[in-house]
Parts: sequence; structure tokens; C-alpha cells
Amino acid sequence: MEAVLIVLAVLYGAVAGALLPRARYRLSVDPGAEWRSWGPCGHPVGGWAGRARCGVCAEGYGVPVAVPAVVTALVCAGLAVGTGARPELAVWLAAAPVGVLLAGVDRSVHRLPDVLTLPLAAGLAAGLGLVALIPGAAGSWRGALLGGAVLGGGYGALFLLHPAGLGFGDVKLAAALGCALGWYGWPAVVLGALAGLLSGSLYGSALLVTRRAGRGAAIPFGPFLLAGAWAGVIAGGSGAV
Repeated sequence: MEAVLIVLAVLYGAVAGALLPRARYRLSVDPGAEWRSWGPCGHPVGGWAGRARCGVCAEGYGVPVAVPAVVTALVCAGLAVGTGARPELAVWLAAAPVGVLLAGVDRSVHRLPDVLTLPLAAGLAAGLGLVALIPGAAGSWRGALLGGAVLGGGYGALFLLHPAGLGFGDVKLAAALGCALGWYGWPAVVLGALAGLLSGSLYGSALLVTRRAGRGAAIPFGPFLLAGAWAGVIAGGSGAV
């Protein structure tokens, strides 16, 4: 049964991830700019799901489908392994493609759009509230709400202390991810938060050592927040913390 669940999660992740490139291209704009409606070739871009390739001249204008498909499949596989056949897995799988899309947009333009972060936070809170009513759920909705408030508040404080190091989008994303981590309790929150901070710090240090970025250079922190939360949810779901 567990093997079947993992295979289904991988297939779902691959299909969902393959639909992300066009949305990533359209959302990867500077703050205040309108979402992209035209490709580099000058032809209009329609819809939000599917390949980032012009339907008129076939010019590609984004990442290949295989990249987000593989990443999302791996993310979903890890969640299935850590959570097992418990009701909250449905919430994690629904949130996974949004997280991968956020990581891609942040990596492209150092931005976490409200159109993704706010629905993610609301969806996690509402979804876990419903799941808490189903027998077999392993977490706490109260803990989820507290986790979102604490992690969001903590990143809000960091933003106020050092606004050059974090964007306000990181604060909103932290609130959403804190909700997921808080479902499994404070050890998962601490692990997820520390994993995100440590991985982001190591990446920044590596850029400095290799002289690929100067001191004070901005880095996209969203992918590291998401990776840390992914690790924390897997550990919490498996009972490792």
C-alpha cells in the first residue's frame, strides 16, 4: 500500500509540475509590473498552465517542462514517504506545486507574489482545519495556527531589523509554512525554520567564497524557506522529531 501511495504521489507531482512553466514565466516580473502577457518573440501568451513555449512560432521562453516536473515529483514523493496514508497528505500534495512555483519565481526575479503566498497560507489553514475533523489525522489545527503566527512573526521581526536581507514576501511565506510545520508540533517548527535559515546562509557563504556575489548581495531566500519546511514536515510526519 505504501509503495502504491508513493508511486501515485510521484505521478501526481510530475503532472502538476509539468503545468508550471508558463505560470512561472508570466509571474516572473518586477514588483508593480503587470504579469507577462507576451513572449519574447512578440506573440501573446495565453493561459497559465502548460509549457512556456509560443504556440505561434514555437519559441521557448522559460524552463523546460522536465525541470519542474522532476522537482515536484521528488517533493511529493518525500511528503508521501514521511506522511503515509494520513488525511493531511492531501493538503501537502495540493500545496507542493504552489511551493515549487514560488521557488521558481523567487529564483528568477527575487520575488514571492501575493497571488501565490496569500492563497497558500489561507489554503493550508483551511485545509488543515478540515483535515483535523477526519479520523486518522496526526496533527493539531491549533498548533498549525500558532506555528504560522510564530514563524510569520519571527520573520517579520527579522524583516524589521534587517529589511535588506529579507523581503516582505518571505514573511508571508514563512507564515504559510509555519502553519504546515506547526501541524506536527514545535519540534517540526524549529527544525523547519533552522533548516531554512542554515541552508540559505550556507548558500550565501558559498557565493561569497566563490566570488559569485559580493557582501550584502540579495539572494532568493524563498527556495530555502520552502526546502526547510519540506524537511520539517517530512520529519514531523514520520515521527523523527
